[in-house]
Amino acid sequence: MRVLSDFSVSAATAGFVAVLVGFTSSVAIVFQAALAFGATQAQLASWIWALGIGMGLCSLVPSWILRKPVMVAWSTPGAAVLASAGLAGSFGMADATGAFIACAALVTLCGVTGWFETIINRIPVSITSALLAGVLVRFGLQAFAAAQTAPALVTVMLASYLIARRTLPRFAVVLTLLAGLGLAMARGELAQIPFGSGLATPVFVAPQWSGSAFVSLAIPLFVVTMASQNLPGVAAIRAAGYGGPAGVPISRLITLTGLTTLLLAPFGAFSLGFGAITAAICLGPEAHEDRHKRYTAAMFCGALYLLIAFLGAAVSGLLSAFPKELVAAIAGIALLGTIANAMAQALQDEAGREAAIITFLVTLSGVVIAGVGSAFWGVVAGGAAIAVQQYKRRTT
Repeated sequence: MRVLSDFSVSAATAGFVAVLVGFTSSVAIVFQAALAFGATQAQLASWIWALGIGMGLCSLVPSWILRKPVMVAWSTPGAAVLASAGLAGSFGMADATGAFIACAALVTLCGVTGWFETIINRIPVSITSALLAGVLVRFGLQAFAAAQTAPALVTVMLASYLIARRTLPRFAVVLTLLAGLGLAMARGELAQIPFGSGLATPVFVAPQWSGSAFVSLAIPLFVVTMASQNLPGVAAIRAAGYGGPAGVPISRLITLTGLTTLLLAPFGAFSLGFGAITAAICLGPEAHEDRHKRYTAAMFCGALYLLIAFLGAAVSGLLSAFPKELVAAIAGIALLGTIANAMAQALQDEAGREAAIITFLVTLSGVVIAGVGSAFWGVVAGGAAIAVQQYKRRTT
C-alpha cells in the first residue's frame, strides 16, 4: 500500500507536533467560548468530539485522496470572537448553534462560487509570504522567550536541533522533541496524566435563529474564519509549493469545511478552516524530505484528531501534561525552516519588498480592528502599499 511505503517517523512526528501545538495552544479559548454560552460539561465534551471529527476527517481523507497535505483546524480566532460575544450578549447554546450553521452556509457559498479563491489569486506572492511569516514568527519568538522560565529545557532542545540538523537532518525535529521530553521527565516537569476511559458522547443542540445572533455571532465568526484562519492557511499551502492548478483545490476544500461544519454544528463544531501554524509544521521539509510524501504527516495528524474526538478526556489530559515551555519551544523550532522560506519569498522581489515588510509588521503586531485580526489588516496594508507604488510608476 502506497501510504505505508510513503510513511516515515519524521512524518509521524510532524503530525504529532502539529496536534500538540494546535491543541494545547488554543483549546482553552474553545472552552471559554463554550462556557460563555452556558455549555454543560457534556456539551463541552461534545464540542471537542465534533471539532475532532471535523478536523480529523477533513485532514485525513483529502490528504489520502489527493496525495497532498491538507490540514484543517478549528478557527481559533473564531473561538475568541465567540467567547467575547457570548460573554457580552445574552445568547445561549441554541443561538450559538444557529450562528454556527449560518456561518457554515456562508463558508460553503464562498467555496461553491469560488469567490474566496478568486480574491486570494489577486494577492501577490510577496504579500502572502509576508503574511505567513508574520503569523509564524510569533511562535518563533515564543520559543526563545520560553528560555526566561525554562532556560535549560530550551537550550537543550535548541542544541539538539542544531546538532541533528548537521548529522541527521531528516530526524531533527524528532530528536529535538525526544530531548525535550527526556529532560522534562528527568526533572519531574511532566504533569500527572489523568487516567480513565474519557469517552466523548455527542450531544445534539437544536438551533435557534435570530437577527441579533446572526449579526453578533454568525457574521463576525464568518469574517474572522475567512480573513484570519483561511487566508493564512492558503498562504501556508502556497508557500510550501502546493498552490496552482495542479496543487491543493482551495475552493473544493473550502466547500468541504463548510459542509462538514454544517453537519457537525448541532454538536458543537463552530467553524473549521485551513490550518496555518499546524499546516506549516506538516508541509515543510522537516515532515519529509520528499514533498510528494508529506501528505502522510497530514494523514497522521488527522488520525490523531479522530483519536482525540473519541477519547477526548484521556488524550486531552495526555497533551496537557507537557510543560508549556516545551510546547512553545518545539513549535518555534519546528517552524524555523518555514519562517526562513516565507521571509525569503517575501523579500525576493525588490519592487514589492517594502509592501511585504509592511504586511509582515502589521501581521506581527497582532492588532485587532473591528473584531478582525492582524492577518487581514496586514494584507490590506500591504495591498495599499503596492497600489500606491504602482500608481506612482504609472504616472511617472
